[in-house]
Amino acid sequence: MKKTLALGAACMTLSTMSHAQSSVTLYGVIDEGLTFNTNMNGNRSYAMQSGVLSGSRWGLKGVEDLGGGLKAIFTLENGFDPSTGKLGQGGLEFGRQAFVGVSSPFGTITLGRQYDLSVDFVGPLEVGAQWAGNIGAHPADLDNLNNAYRTNNAVKFKSIVYGGFSFGAMYSLGGVAGDTTRNQIWSLGAGYASGPLTLGVGYINARNPNVSFFGNSTSGTPSATTANSVYPVFSGYLSAHTYQVISAGAAYNIGAVTVGATYSNIAFKGLGNTSSGPNPSGYSGNATFNSAELSLKYQLTPALLIGAAYSYTDGGSVTSASGRNEGATYHQGDIGFDYFLSKRTDISLLGIYQKASGTDSRNRAAVASINNQSSPSSNDHQAVVRIGLRHEF
Repeated sequence: MKKTLALGAACMTLSTMSHAQSSVTLYGVIDEGLTFNTNMNGNRSYAMQSGVLSGSRWGLKGVEDLGGGLKAIFTLENGFDPSTGKLGQGGLEFGRQAFVGVSSPFGTITLGRQYDLSVDFVGPLEVGAQWAGNIGAHPADLDNLNNAYRTNNAVKFKSIVYGGFSFGAMYSLGGVAGDTTRNQIWSLGAGYASGPLTLGVGYINARNPNVSFFGNSTSGTPSATTANSVYPVFSGYLSAHTYQVISAGAAYNIGAVTVGATYSNIAFKGLGNTSSGPNPSGYSGNATFNSAELSLKYQLTPALLIGAAYSYTDGGSVTSASGRNEGATYHQGDIGFDYFLSKRTDISLLGIYQKASGTDSRNRAAVASINNQSSPSSNDHQAVVRIGLRHEF
């Protein structure tokens, strides 16, 4: 629940001024729980883990009426770990979002660190953004539908809703003098919602993604000599010149039941570009994945939600220095229960199981790697159970 701060003349920078009709809203989420992992690099693990169902955060949103249908807006959003009190997103003060912009009767234009359009239009249709949390995202969140990675230096436009239809575009400046395409990111998206039906499509294209996309959650300078991902699902492909994702999703509501589906095609193009990232396996060409998810959500009572999902992720073959890597396959099942104690507080129970086969991006036998776990499994299967408490303010 968001609470609007109406501050007086003593704090003019965060004031509600009658002539300007300004306001600033403080909001946040604290999500904490206990996680059990059956195989974390060969060992069972019991740990307190924050931000699974929703990333723990606090933020400020502001709006000022400029007249003529225009409004100045801003958002500053900080991620943190209540288990230890440390900052999230690599220690960035406002690592989740930080932007300023203008809204109009046609849409909004914003500038800063933001979400790409696939996250906006397709992400909400994936179970990871609903009841399954980030451990229920597709392996390593390789399509970013669960918003593991933000975009820096972005200019973004999102339209208003026209008869249920909306759309948007985003461009991120690479910031490299003499090479306007290096580190650039661009994204497109559209959605439609009417009655029981919701649809979304998205596209993102990131140049030199190891630095520009996967490595930008840091208060320092990301290095092209380091693989800026710990997940064996795709960490071996970070010498790619381009990362591209095409995604689509749909949901249909039938009374208390919602049936959903998502699909994404992920490509790491131009492998072997060591100015982008390391290439220990000597890959060349492209590495592609196809990921599909089917889900069912049942609102058993106004307070109790039950969800189940299955996702299938298949990696294509790719040429390495030692021959042909035929790729890896990941099967994943998710089940979740979410009970609301009030409008702002709920408890959840999640169970995730993943089975891997084939050869992963490290050019080794594929191991299970459930998202948001500090280490992958030592073998081809892994299960995670998590019980959590979430409070919104």
